[in-house]
Amino acid sequence: MKTTENQRSGSVCNLPTEPDYSGVTIIELEPEAQVADFNAAKQLADNKAETLLESAMLLSFHDGDKGFDSPQHGDECHAGSPIPAYIDYALSHGATLKIDIEKGRFIFFYLAV
Repeated sequence: MKTTENQRSGSVCNLPTEPDYSGVTIIELEPEAQVADFNAAKQLADNKAETLLESAMLLSFHDGDKGFDSPQHGDECHAGSPIPAYIDYALSHGATLKIDIEKGRFIFFYLAV
């Protein structure tokens, strides 16, 4: 049995090294004018999600300007993990759409409802 880094460090979690985006539509948006702030980015992402999914629920997000992710507190499994907790949360809760604005500045994950 191969020992993973998580097992050597005492973590009980066995996290993958890459996110599995199978089943997730990924949209990358690069508006002509830079997005002013998080609220403007969220409005842009919400509008796109509603267009693509008709009815969408925001699961998680990343605000690169403030260095803030939601859900805010990843569990101990994500300390040092190559996959941020907000991505793992979204994928494990059935995200079907990822909207990336300005090359990772703002990232939003949605579920079709």
